[in-house]
Amino acid sequence: MADAVSRGKIPPLSDEDFEKLYDIITMPDTVVGVEPGRQIVLTNDSGGYKINVKSMIPVAKEAEVLIYERVLGCDSVDIGNTDYNYKTSKGVANREASVLKQALNISTMPLFFGGMPDLGFYTEPDGPTGNWATLLPDGKIKEALAAQEEALELSVKDIVFVAEQAYEAGADGINLDTTGAAGDADFLAALKATEEITKRFPGMGVEMSMAGEFVLGMHGRLKYDGEKLAGLYPHKQVKLAEKAGASIFGPVVNTNCSKSFPWNIARVITFIRACTEVAEIPVHANVGMGVCGTPMTENMPSDTLSRADKALVEIGKVDGL
Repeated sequence: MADAVSRGKIPPLSDEDFEKLYDIITMPDTVVGVEPGRQIVLTNDSGGYKINVKSMIPVAKEAEVLIYERVLGCDSVDIGNTDYNYKTSKGVANREASVLKQALNISTMPLFFGGMPDLGFYTEPDGPTGNWATLLPDGKIKEALAAQEEALELSVKDIVFVAEQAYEAGADGINLDTTGAAGDADFLAALKATEEITKRFPGMGVEMSMAGEFVLGMHGRLKYDGEKLAGLYPHKQVKLAEKAGASIFGPVVNTNCSKSFPWNIARVITFIRACTEVAEIPVHANVGMGVCGTPMTENMPSDTLSRADKALVEIGKVDGL
């Protein structure tokens, strides 16, 4: 908790919340649940191919949507290209939109189209811009900054193009996943794309999910609405997402693999509580591999995962996971 307070310049948990967190961690049950009436909704990323690609079970995407809805009882799911980024999705946007439309025709729950801004896909040798990962070590600072600025503008165009195809197919929303993975330019691309989507496509929701707990300053000088992006933690990230027009914000707090689950979840809840207290849009904490108290493993142990979820809901006050 002290680590989160120091890094984020945020208040600590109250004594009451601290004791409640202790009680959740030490519950004797293998799997724990939230109190009756505290249930929340779930969104997800890359949901439309986790069965057929990651589990290698040959199921069409639209059939997989029905499995999520009618077998697993999910509240929503997103469909994305298996190469989960908007640069790749742009080239096959019409095909992806047709799959999305078919899934919408046979399902009831909200469906999103998802992908990552992923500015790395725009860099040399495969992309059109310079590669700041090689330019910076060579001391080519101006060239590295210019490359990031060019890549973010290309990313915005691709995201909006794909969003238009999804909108025309009837998608309920767009998921900008792992936002900020390439640093502050990546985060700015997502903010600008969100702004454009909400202006051009009325009624279309935008879920903005982060890549890490603070925005890496790969560029270092970029701002949005006068706010410098580098170094922002979740409680400040969410305010910019709101200004851009996002419908749902997905904060991340990184798991420190050298520390225990109690250490990590106390740190997580301190950051997330600060975020939900200032947020005016729904906050859906990311609880995938290695974030928000979950261990760095593909198959989550149910004891730690359920305790992380319960703490996020009952103490962190999240609106969804």
